[in-house]
Amino acid sequence: MHALSRLAPEVRQYLLVTGNYWAFTLTDGALRMLVVLHFHALGYTPLQIAALFLFYEVFGVITNLVGGYLGARIGLNRTMNIGLAMQVVALMMLTVPAAWLTIPWVMGAQALSGIAKDLNKMSAKSSIKLLVPEGQQGTLYQWVAVLTGSKNALKGVGFFLGGALLAVIGFRGSLLVMAAALSLIWISSLVLLKKDLGKAKAKPKFREMLSKSRAINVLSAARLFLFGARDVWFVVALPVYLSAVFGWDFWQVGGFLALWVIGYGIVQSLAPAITGKRRGEVPDGRSAFGWALLLAGLPGGIALGLGTDWSAQAVLLGGLLLFGALFAINSSLHSYLIVSYAKADGVSLDVGFYYMSNALGRLVGTLLSGWVYQRYGLEACLWISSVFVLLAALISIALPHRDHAVKPAS
Repeated sequence: MHALSRLAPEVRQYLLVTGNYWAFTLTDGALRMLVVLHFHALGYTPLQIAALFLFYEVFGVITNLVGGYLGARIGLNRTMNIGLAMQVVALMMLTVPAAWLTIPWVMGAQALSGIAKDLNKMSAKSSIKLLVPEGQQGTLYQWVAVLTGSKNALKGVGFFLGGALLAVIGFRGSLLVMAAALSLIWISSLVLLKKDLGKAKAKPKFREMLSKSRAINVLSAARLFLFGARDVWFVVALPVYLSAVFGWDFWQVGGFLALWVIGYGIVQSLAPAITGKRRGEVPDGRSAFGWALLLAGLPGGIALGLGTDWSAQAVLLGGLLLFGALFAINSSLHSYLIVSYAKADGVSLDVGFYYMSNALGRLVGTLLSGWVYQRYGLEACLWISSVFVLLAALISIALPHRDHAVKPAS
């Protein structure tokens, strides 16, 4: 604690925001695995289990838009703390007697968790803009990459945590332990997080939720297609294919996807080094276009490979690992660009609007993933993914270009 007090105030706040985000992400990943495993054991079909998470995604779209407005009006410290408190309530909702755990009740708890997750994410990403001094774009890129990458890695760890807790102390015990731990984080955040962080000087009007910035609108459109491209084959089609075609059991599928998410998060954290920060470069529109174009042909290439005599496992798993690495860099670039483009005053309005597009892309991808796979198979999902990434690349051409060099953060 003494060492923490010696740090610069901005660094202390960054560590608090990151700690909050980490704690939330662990419970979010663990809750996802707990619900899937528990209700699978109760005999729910994959489609019924998928339905439990529908409101989680739908409310993410709404929350990012309204949450950005709330952050600008009441402060990001409050929206982050509201998100933590709502996650505690969502966890406690699932500790009721088994007879109460109907599909509508669980969907309601997942809706609350979805609102909490996007409030927390929007608050964390927006806060960083305010904690990095103006002009230190290299530091901003590094801090955003670490926050984003560590979050995804911890979500994968959360999958394992959920399975381990379920095996050791059961469904209700796991939820109570997580709710108690997150409550302690919430109380410490109420005390330590800077008051009025991100509160706009002028109270924003409700109609100002939609971004007026051309760069942010263009980036948001690119983000929608980028995340639609991932989830159109990753969310439903891939797990079902691994199980149905390769004969993998639930633990093999879940364990592999958890490891993939952890690796994806690690690459996100390393994105600044990969994209040239050490040479004094930070991304712009050209970077977003170039990296998206590099990714665009890969899903289609995997689809072609699956139609050959090559080993389907080698083609799919090798392609998936390469896709994860390239997608992680694209995602990290986008996360930096939105924070860079956003205005410091009322930053959460711009960030919230952008992440609404992110959530909408995930929702579209998830819905398409189930329908297209059922009708046309995994290869069709992969071709749609390539088209979506290509659209993201073409949209990125309209992003601002800038010739600048920054000194890497020491």
